[in-house]
Amino acid sequence: MIRLQKFIADCGHTSRRKAETLITEGKVKVNGEVTSILGTKVDPEKDIVEVEGKALDLDFVEKVYAVLHKPRGYMTTLSDPEGRPTVIDFFKDLNERIYPVGRLDYLSEGLLIMTNDGELGNTVIHPRFEVIKTYEVKVFGLVNAELLRKLRKGVLLEDGFVKPLAVRVIKQLPSKTWLEFRLGEGKNREIRRICESFGLTVDKLKRVAIGNLSIENLAPGKVRYFNKFELLKQIGINEDGSKRSYSKQYISKKSSVKTKRLDRKEGTLADNEVFKMFRKDSYFDAAKSLQKKRS
Repeated sequence: MIRLQKFIADCGHTSRRKAETLITEGKVKVNGEVTSILGTKVDPEKDIVEVEGKALDLDFVEKVYAVLHKPRGYMTTLSDPEGRPTVIDFFKDLNERIYPVGRLDYLSEGLLIMTNDGELGNTVIHPRFEVIKTYEVKVFGLVNAELLRKLRKGVLLEDGFVKPLAVRVIKQLPSKTWLEFRLGEGKNREIRRICESFGLTVDKLKRVAIGNLSIENLAPGKVRYFNKFELLKQIGINEDGSKRSYSKQYISKKSSVKTKRLDRKEGTLADNEVFKMFRKDSYFDAAKSLQKKRS
């Protein structure tokens, strides 16, 4: 007997979290009767499970494991009520139903795992597995040693205290700075909120790696397929779901900019009020503007 939401995820219909929502919304039937109780357990060999009128069967699911280099200007959803392009557009020729693991917001880009293996999806995003995610973030203005120290120290947000595992400067431009963030737990829009807490404004955000799985040599909009063993090995997890005793982590080829050089740079610091005008406070208004430029 297994939990209903796990069975739905294992069938590749959707993620376990989304399955829980479908159950509580009364869109799931077990043996012809609607159930809205999350603790419900089913026997895959005997029970008939229907989701939104579709019967599920573990035996007819071919597991798919793909890595997409998500471009800017795509929603990390299966569909969008406003008609904006979504990441599923890159998998139109795929017969199996797959979904994204975790999220990258509309204006972010980078590595996104797509699968119909609900158990793997839950493993990658669950904080207890301590999977390290690496991001490259471009902010407006110059970052000096003091700003870098603040970012490394962490901050208390409305949903709890967050602290990056590491932050470093990888490139200092005349009026912008590229930072590398390493996170052990990815809360919603965590990096953007950390930066804004210290007065910084994000210009670009790209996830470059999850564990040792990276998008190196994978162009935006391109897809690379894996088998489950290969994907988990790159992430740093065993096939039985346990954390590997030793696993390689992604190491960028980009060198750190020394703090002495940061303090010698002349220009407007990244926490200056002048850069707030570039913030995406009206997030979806900015998204619509970008979509218009694309068309």
